[in-house]
Amino acid sequence: MPFTLLIIVCPHYNLAATTAFIDPFRVANYLSGHARFQWDIVSTSGGAIVASNGMSVQTKALADYQNTPRDLVVVSSSWAPESQNSPALHAALRSWARAGSTLGALDTGTFILAEAGLLKGKRATGHYEHIDALRELYPDTDIREDMFVFDDKRITCCGGGASADFALHIIRNLHGDTLTNETARYLFHQSLRPHGTQQNPDAPQPLGSTVPDVVKQAIKIMEEHLEEAVNIPDICQRIGISQRQLDRLFSQIVHKSPATYYRDIRLDRARGLVTQTGLSLTEIAIASGFANQSHFSRAYRLRFGLTPRRDRLEGRIPFDFRAWPMHQVTP
Repeated sequence: MPFTLLIIVCPHYNLAATTAFIDPFRVANYLSGHARFQWDIVSTSGGAIVASNGMSVQTKALADYQNTPRDLVVVSSSWAPESQNSPALHAALRSWARAGSTLGALDTGTFILAEAGLLKGKRATGHYEHIDALRELYPDTDIREDMFVFDDKRITCCGGGASADFALHIIRNLHGDTLTNETARYLFHQSLRPHGTQQNPDAPQPLGSTVPDVVKQAIKIMEEHLEEAVNIPDICQRIGISQRQLDRLFSQIVHKSPATYYRDIRLDRARGLVTQTGLSLTEIAIASGFANQSHFSRAYRLRFGLTPRRDRLEGRIPFDFRAWPMHQVTP
């Protein structure tokens, strides 16, 4: 019997992550010479669903499949996952869970599983820019910054290129190393990343080791102290460098001063909390290392081109080829 999958795509889902997840199963079938895997792509309404890059895919209606057993049901979502939390979708997901199906998520699909109450007491992950919001909204779920997490009947993936690794591990669990190696080779996926791989590991950058160690150390300290900010002289003392030298390196590497870079990553964290949670703006300001909401709002508008209050309304609405941050303003 083939392993059956159902992929539920939401409006503005990430097409690349979803196809990267599906394609290893297609290849495994091709290399095996028979259908080891079968899948259907559905949405709550059926019909054409537009992805975040403007392309669309034809889907079948969820209602036609919600009473059909599936081995694995995966929710693929990207922008504004909270708008997809319909009672019908939640009920269908809970029904599959009761029937013993494994439930999975790509990218922000994790929000939908969590909102349906299906990740309580479980380990899970999502894209790194949404990790803070997931932790704030669902404290009863152990949110990890791994590329993918397998926790019994709940499996989640951060999306992007990691979706192929996610699928290859499923193939490996079901059919062993030989088919998995052949599938990865066919896809030119040269290295299967293991469980526990971090989304942003302390390793060379994709283009190589282009960033000096002292800059990496300074950024790591900043990232570890987003709520209680450390002043730049203290960071320099910790890493054994003069502030003048650190200023020069940051200007060369990231084209910003250390203070501006630090402020910006705190604002990036704040933006995730503004657009993805119901926390008050005062709470978000404090959680992002700003002394008061007035200072926070001014800095926020300078970086993103709109106030946090306005972004809370507009930032939830996806638009074609949206980039993050949405309104990048160079100081």
